[in-house]
This record gives sequence, C-alpha cells and structure tokens, in this order.
Amino acid sequence: MKYDTVEEFRQKRDEAVNFIKDQTDFDPEYLVILGTGLGQLADEIEEEHAIPYDQIPHFPVSTVESHAGRLLFGTLGGKKVVAMQGRFHYYEGYTMQQIAFPVRVAKFIGAQTLVVSNACGGLNPNFRRGDIMLINDHINFLGDNPLIGPNDEELGPRFPDMSEPYTERLLELAENVALENSIKMHKGVYLAVSGPMLETKAEYRYMRQLGADVVGMSTVPEVISAVHMGMDVLGISVITDECFPDALEPVNIEDVLAGAAMAEPKMTQVIIRVLERL
Repeated sequence: MKYDTVEEFRQKRDEAVNFIKDQTDFDPEYLVILGTGLGQLADEIEEEHAIPYDQIPHFPVSTVESHAGRLLFGTLGGKKVVAMQGRFHYYEGYTMQQIAFPVRVAKFIGAQTLVVSNACGGLNPNFRRGDIMLINDHINFLGDNPLIGPNDEELGPRFPDMSEPYTERLLELAENVALENSIKMHKGVYLAVSGPMLETKAEYRYMRQLGADVVGMSTVPEVISAVHMGMDVLGISVITDECFPDALEPVNIEDVLAGAAMAEPKMTQVIIRVLERL
C-alpha cells in the first residue's frame, strides 16, 4: 500500500489515531520499538493498556516469529511509553509507507522520541555474539525509503537533513549509563538490507569495507520517518551472530533468537536507565 495523495495518508492516519484514542486516554512521550527476539523488554513495562495490531485500522500485522504484534501502553523507567511488541520488515512485502505508519501514528498520539532496537549480525571483528551496540549512524541499502512519494508538509520538509539521525544528547546519555553500570557497549554504524536471506561472504566483506559495523533488515525506515517529523532517536543493536567472511558459519532463526536472549538483559538495562534520566 502506497499513498497516492497526502489526503489519503491523512485519512488513514487519523482513523488509526482516533481508534487508539477511543481505546485509551494514555498519552505517551516515547515510542519504543522492540526488534526480533527482543520482546521481553515489554515485561518491564507497567502495562496500562494493550491493543493487537490487527484491531488498529490500516496497521500492518507482524508475520515474523517472536514478534507478538501488540501496541503496549504503560510506564517504563518512570516515563510514559508506547511500545511496539513486534515490528514490520520490507521483506514481509510491506511498503516503506506501511513500515513507517506506526511511527507516524505514535507521533500523533504524543510520542516525541523514538527508542528503537534490533537484532543484527556483527561485521566488526571486535564485536561478539551477545554484545550490544549503540547506533551512531546508518547506511541504507534497502533500495527504498518511506519519504518517496507525496510529502506531507505537516509532517516534515520535502528534503529532511540526515546529518544527525541519532540524537547526540541521547547517545552521550546511553554511553554514560553503560559505563556507570559496567555494561560493555560498542558504538558504530548499522547497515540495513532488505533480506530475508542472510548475506554472502563477499557481501559481508564489501559492507565492512564501506564502514558498517553491523548489518540488519530493519530500523532505518522507522528512523528516517522519525527524523522527518523532528523526533529525537536512540538506537541500540544486539549482535546475534558473527558475520566474519573468513570464519563464516551457517545461521538459522533459532541461533538469532538465542543470541538476542544473551544480549537482551544488557539492552533492557540501558534503555530503562536512559529513560529514568530523561
């Protein structure tokens, strides 16, 4: 689904926003997106309300294992959040506009900051499975982005600046939190590809030469949409497998989920502590 006109997008957005507001009067300040294998952070939320995606007008529905497919409203780290327990990927057949739609809706129900997580493969030889990485920049190899098409000036400019997609203030805060809590956390560049297949040795080697530290299949469309609307962004990746071309081993979804489980407690602690300080 692509929006042929700004008016069509606004109508669908408003229908989703109005439905959510009819279900709950909760007014979130932060949108938290939980990546593959990272849904357990939801257990830390003092939940006030939950809405399955398939009940919200025009919302996509998660089709990937480990993505519960619910919009959660509650308190995390003392802050009012709306959390996406499951996200959407380009490889599922969704358009970029559909992937960005929940971020657009979250902004219109009050969210001013996006906290986004993902599972990814480590390209940097200093990274290991089970590590976490603060995203300080990204490379978009998806071949598409959610801003192509008519631009709604109510949302943001036609040509948004992307010199600081990940908010420096939040990066510094997260680094300090990790340091003070003795949590090992890398910092680096996330490269997004369409998937769903994993990459070849030659592709991993090429990505590393480009300056990427990790590779994944999400996050960038949501971040672009958030930046377009003037939202602050904090991104954290969990390294679920090691993508070193000269020592590459086959990986399956069970391996990815196990790797995410190793890293999730560290990521959860960082996100909660950051929210506590905001």
